[in-house]
Amino acid sequence: MRRGYLIDMDGVIYRGGEIITGADTFIHRLQKEDIPYRFLTNNSQRTRRDATTKLARMGIEVDECNVYTCAMATARFLARQHPGGTAFVIGEGGLLAALHTNGYAVVDHEPDYVVVGEGRTVTHHMLDHAVQLILDGAKLIATNTDPNCPTQGGTRAGCGATVAYLETATGKEAMNVGKPSPIMLRQARNELGTSTSETIMIGDTMETDILGGVQMGYRTVLVLSGSTRREDLADYAYRPDLIVDSLAKLADSGVDLNSVIPLGVQNEDSVVDLDTWKKVNRCK
Repeated sequence: MRRGYLIDMDGVIYRGGEIITGADTFIHRLQKEDIPYRFLTNNSQRTRRDATTKLARMGIEVDECNVYTCAMATARFLARQHPGGTAFVIGEGGLLAALHTNGYAVVDHEPDYVVVGEGRTVTHHMLDHAVQLILDGAKLIATNTDPNCPTQGGTRAGCGATVAYLETATGKEAMNVGKPSPIMLRQARNELGTSTSETIMIGDTMETDILGGVQMGYRTVLVLSGSTRREDLADYAYRPDLIVDSLAKLADSGVDLNSVIPLGVQNEDSVVDLDTWKKVNRCK
């Protein structure tokens, strides 16, 4: 069976500005073996070009079409729901570019939607204005609900924190389009051209990458190179199909990337470990 991979970026491919060992080798394997893949990110700040430039500086050369962002997912969703609409935006270049590409105008008054992404220049004036626009009838849309963002200098508030502020102030619940929303995960799978059973989601975050994959019926791989530790799994009612320390494990030529992650072959933690996977899916 031909497989396709949806791959989170921060915590999976890199941490801050540093590549995670083995990530480049894994991506090169996908390219060499002509296995379809997309980088899937809840960061709405960057455009596709921004993301591919960052990857190139780490030694991973990919086409822009191999990157799919929550900003793109949001803009495409809105374009289908309300073609040619308007939005007041709390966010940066990646989100603005995606909305413009999909026929949306960015306005300050009487918008159809208030769209929230990551922003390093959010002010109380912007938040107050957004609150009034929502109370006046604009619909609240979140590109993602990640509560915080890791940075080289530490951690800062994420899109989810801004969304929570607006929800509390207005009493209106936002619609989330980013991971783990099936909207983004289905759009990304369509870009891969794979079926549900052929799609594998790789991520480091249980609440977004793994939850989204589980809900969609994809096979899921949790990497421990980012925000989740093995002992954290006890806190969740759902499990990934496979756990690896990092993508370096999947870069191993002994792992057949086109094999099915086995169902029903589980260890004592109800998770398939890499050794079990390799035994069941030994390269021919």
